[in-house]
Amino acid sequence: MGILSIVIQVLLGLGFIMFGVMKLGSKQMVDEFDRLELPQWFRVVTGLVEITAAIVILIGIWNGLFAALGALLIAFTMIGAILTHIKIKDPAQRVMMPVILLIMGIIVLSLNVSHIGV
Repeated sequence: MGILSIVIQVLLGLGFIMFGVMKLGSKQMVDEFDRLELPQWFRVVTGLVEITAAIVILIGIWNGLFAALGALLIAFTMIGAILTHIKIKDPAQRVMMPVILLIMGIIVLSLNVSHIGV
């Protein structure tokens, strides 16, 4: 596994642990999901998905299959985030972070895709 993939995996893993924990317990995230017109149960589910993706992608440092699966989970999560921001007509600056995270996930996925038998 290449150093580029490992560096991105560590960044994504640590970031998504932080994002997921924030979604589970932050007043700011409660307010943000209200602003996005999404139910609060979805905030909790999203937080758990993000924490799961973080753990899987960090395990992927030692196992390419987990790297690919974690990256895929992150990519799908960020596609959902991007579509949500577009749906409510958020300005481009609010969409940029999910786009960057999607790109990082796609990079890790492409560097590890051979491990998922594609």
